[in-house]
Amino acid sequence: MRNVMKRRGAGLVLAVAVVLPVTGGPALAVPAAPSAGPGAGDPGATLLPPLPVRLGEDNPCTGASEQTATGAAWSQTALGLSRAQRISRGEGVTVAVVDSGVATGVPGLSGRVESLDGAAEDCVGHGTFAAGLIAAAPQTGSGITGVAPQAEILALPGTDDRGVPSVERVAAGIRTAADRGAQVIYVGQTLRTGRSELTAAVAYATRRDALVVAPAAPDAVAREEKGPDGEMPEGPYWPAAAPDVLAVVDFGPSGVRQKNAPPAYEPDLSAPGSEMVSVGPEGSGHYIGSGASLAAAGVAGAAALVRAYHPDLKVFEVARRLVDTAYPSDTPRLDPYAALSLVQDHAKPSAQAPAPARMPAPADPTPRTRALTIAAVGLTTVLLLAALAVVIPRGRTRNWRPPTTP
Repeated sequence: MRNVMKRRGAGLVLAVAVVLPVTGGPALAVPAAPSAGPGAGDPGATLLPPLPVRLGEDNPCTGASEQTATGAAWSQTALGLSRAQRISRGEGVTVAVVDSGVATGVPGLSGRVESLDGAAEDCVGHGTFAAGLIAAAPQTGSGITGVAPQAEILALPGTDDRGVPSVERVAAGIRTAADRGAQVIYVGQTLRTGRSELTAAVAYATRRDALVVAPAAPDAVAREEKGPDGEMPEGPYWPAAAPDVLAVVDFGPSGVRQKNAPPAYEPDLSAPGSEMVSVGPEGSGHYIGSGASLAAAGVAGAAALVRAYHPDLKVFEVARRLVDTAYPSDTPRLDPYAALSLVQDHAKPSAQAPAPARMPAPADPTPRTRALTIAAVGLTTVLLLAALAVVIPRGRTRNWRPPTTP
């Protein structure tokens, strides 16, 4: 957020470039990988189907996954969710998801999704996957959980049914989310155009005390979007580049982004975004996906934790807390537990003053001053008596006459 912090550089390093088909063809997705949590040889480890980024014109909608991740994802451990969720679980906070829609029948989100303008259907699955990263509750037989598993989800369309975003849809989604009282607004897409419309929409949401979180890089780049020599575009991307947006970039289990990932444009925060595990648009199974948009979902969930635990904080204070308590790096790394637990003085958290170890106020100096005064008087009295013990015998010996000079 440019009003909260100075934008950092494009961050750490970079994920396999994925090329979008223009029409038809198989759905774009990251390669399947073992679910994090149990090791590759563990009976709980399983291969999960990849999450599509967009669908070709003739591709069917994403269906239910037949695979379930039984262990916790690596991102849950990296974010310290077990500790953070002992403090806050996002109860009472509404997170708007402006994306491809959010399916209402997903068990982990059951009863906590409100959809507007046709966003109850998610053909691609990206919006549902992101909503799961934000707020899915754990289910029997699986350790997968969202960052804020008691938050409410407000689904709004930001794309068409193929997952292609438009400036008009995203801007309208941000404004409607703010009007409906969302405290956090997650945008799951990047756009190369729409600066004025999206900047105005973000400003509208900010005035209504809603924090907008968006990816600082696309998850994939289409062939026609590359340069003549195949070079990746470098942004800016909207709405992430707009003032007052918390722009997010991803990193993976190794601590860096995947090789040849699309460059990020001035990210404020980094968060786990590679090999992420979450729910699909149908059933109770899981998918796996990668990209800055998924990292942004984690940050949106962390913002919900903070807004639930510190309801008095305003939008800029929430953003500042998330950034100032992040782990130091080229692009600061999200730390939800620190954002919740560190003491905040004058609206600015101090990384050296955790709540259990807050220094007490200075002691009243009056007792100390009194004690020093008494000690000084006592010492003076002792010295005076010692002097008298020497002077009086000598005076008596000379009958109190002054000593004679030679």
